[in-house]
Amino acid sequence: MPPQLEIRDAAPGDLPDLARLLAQLGYPGAESFLASRMWQLAAHPDALLLVAHAGGRILGFISLHFMPQIALAGDFCRISYLCVDEQARSLGVGAVLEQRAVAEARARRCDRIELHSHARRHDAHRFYVRQGYEESPKYFVKRLAPDRIAPAPAPAGNGPNLA
Repeated sequence: MPPQLEIRDAAPGDLPDLARLLAQLGYPGAESFLASRMWQLAAHPDALLLVAHAGGRILGFISLHFMPQIALAGDFCRISYLCVDEQARSLGVGAVLEQRAVAEARARRCDRIELHSHARRHDAHRFYVRQGYEESPKYFVKRLAPDRIAPAPAPAGNGPNLA
């Protein structure tokens, strides 16, 4: 693990690093909407965007969502995105981010953590198995036409404090 690794809430100044990491994950071009997404996540009480940093560098991030379940007593946490810089992989950064997700999920009385990982991400699958995740093979998606999706709200002057 890199020395002095710290986990904190994402801040507006992290945008270029988050865009770089998203590009490494296969999502180039996020810069055009990332500021509004960061604001939207910060404003949502059931979302959390955390970064791992050391030595003045953002080495990774994790995006979490907490959702109530109707059929079970506990809520669940979904890891929406977890990315570690290509240069910092296998150094323990991902494990520290995942451990923070576990702590946050327990604090919110979740009884599970779920995530989806594309079939091509073999290294990520090995990582998740090492962290104690089990494969749950069914996953369905319905893609919505981009022209039918309303844009994310623009940050307002009285929005959440992202400093």
